[in-house]
Amino acid sequence: MKKQIALMVSAVALASVMPAYSATNSGARAGSSANLSAAPATRTRQNVNYAKYQTRSNTATYTKQDGKNIYYTQPSNRSEMYKQYASGGSQTVRTSRSETVRTELKRKYFLAHPFYQPLQGKFGSVTDLAYNTSSYDLTLNQTVATPSTGLYELTGTEGTWHANQFAIKEDLSYGITDRIAIMGMLRYEVNENKFDWKTDSDDKDTDNGLNLFGLGAQFRIVDTADWIAELSAYFQHQKDVANNYIAELKAGYKVSRSTIYGLVRGQYLDIDGDAYGNGVEGDTSALFVAYNVDNKAFYIEGGLGVFSVLDEDWTLNVEGIFGHYDWHDQFSIKGEIGWQPNDWFALGLYARASLYDSANGMKRDLYWNEPAVGFNGFTKMGKAELENNQEMSVGLRAIFQF
Repeated sequence: MKKQIALMVSAVALASVMPAYSATNSGARAGSSANLSAAPATRTRQNVNYAKYQTRSNTATYTKQDGKNIYYTQPSNRSEMYKQYASGGSQTVRTSRSETVRTELKRKYFLAHPFYQPLQGKFGSVTDLAYNTSSYDLTLNQTVATPSTGLYELTGTEGTWHANQFAIKEDLSYGITDRIAIMGMLRYEVNENKFDWKTDSDDKDTDNGLNLFGLGAQFRIVDTADWIAELSAYFQHQKDVANNYIAELKAGYKVSRSTIYGLVRGQYLDIDGDAYGNGVEGDTSALFVAYNVDNKAFYIEGGLGVFSVLDEDWTLNVEGIFGHYDWHDQFSIKGEIGWQPNDWFALGLYARASLYDSANGMKRDLYWNEPAVGFNGFTKMGKAELENNQEMSVGLRAIFQF
């Protein structure tokens, strides 16, 4: 753009997360933290969290006097959550004068279930490989003249912010009891972020590294034949951006081969610096678009979802989330199809996209720092108007229980 400044600061991804993110999100909802008395801080992304579960099988064989065997499946006594069936929804009964044979469906512990957590003495591992992208258009309006020249150099400058990320995240959980589990998480990211200016060359930056770690706990507070509920709490540290404190409550009702559930998630961010947003910095100047000027932020999310067993090895999970993210609102939808050939391994392919964002049309504060023209430290220059904010993620999850 004007002055050929080079990109330094990128967006913070919010979750959904992700995960606890739940899941995971990025783009205009997020922001890098910055001290307005210094250059903007570096980028990192938050995540979204995952915590899932359902059904396992126990089969017993009994011998009749005539030597024939009768096979049937018996639910586990350790938890009433084992309710969903792997295939079909009916049973057959054949009665004769000498015997009664009852065929029941196999029950299975579905690792991709949104209420999954390992039972006592078990480990659960979720490895998430994801591609995340976000973008929005912006138009700059400078209302404060440059002291040394009196010129309005940035007014009318138009461009598009792009943030592209490949990330691998590992959630490892352990069941202390059948109802209480602890979790640790790490995420490694490869990022490319840029401002694509319409009339000037792009300002671009790439970086990679281990940018998030966290600890958490899950407590299954209700588990009956029809109802299930889980309370979770997490701490996450995003390098050079913020410490996040997250609490989540999920509750579901089991209907045949499906669980219909709702969730609410709250998040408090203790931000490094006194502002967060997106920015660019060169050798002699820096531009910063502040989403908000504060050292803390609050997010609240609520949503509905359904998890269904399609047949013996295949599952489908669809979830819609509406969230208030400190300075704007967003609605997104996520879908995941899962394949689980046995009791200890599952794969899930998912996609998430934002369908509505109140950031469109918003104007955020614009800051400039350039000592050579009279700005010593970040000075509020005017506004940046945001349009067409969009976020999208696709990913693959490998889930193990051992």
